[in-house]
Amino acid sequence: MIETRTRQDLKDVLMDPKAPGVKDPYFVIRGEAGQNITVLTPGLNGNEFNKTYGHFHNYQGVEIYHVVYGQGVLLMQRNDEMGEAKEVKVVSLRPGMTVEIPSGYGHALINVGKTYLVVIDNSPTGKNVHNFEPVKEKQGFAYYVVDKRGEVGFEPNPNYRMHPQITTESEG
Repeated sequence: MIETRTRQDLKDVLMDPKAPGVKDPYFVIRGEAGQNITVLTPGLNGNEFNKTYGHFHNYQGVEIYHVVYGQGVLLMQRNDEMGEAKEVKVVSLRPGMTVEIPSGYGHALINVGKTYLVVIDNSPTGKNVHNFEPVKEKQGFAYYVVDKRGEVGFEPNPNYRMHPQITTESEG
């Protein structure tokens, strides 16, 4: 099954929902055995790089991403019991990489390249697997990934009181 996420679907989590942007930000091809393919379109939504909506999990376990094509960023965030950001990690993505998303972390994919970003994951399918509400309530994660004169930058989301220092990870 192929699910298309439209610009309208993303408005809840964009830094500037009124800014011009990508018409069809991404597609998810759901596999039957918990293997999914996400394809993100290149481009900007205002100043913000195109991204997935982002979510937390309603299950315990590690989600694994395999990067097939393109260039991107994986933003991972762990919240405290009040919904404030406690920890923010960023992983630069390139083809051939495998990245593990630990249990308890919300996450979003961001396409910072000029081509599609294609990622395969092992997320289970079904109702109530993903929790989008904490991301929607704060209009995204603690930081927006933005274009700063051709470079990747991070803009604090004003809907959070706390903006922990971003840690970067390199995975293989």
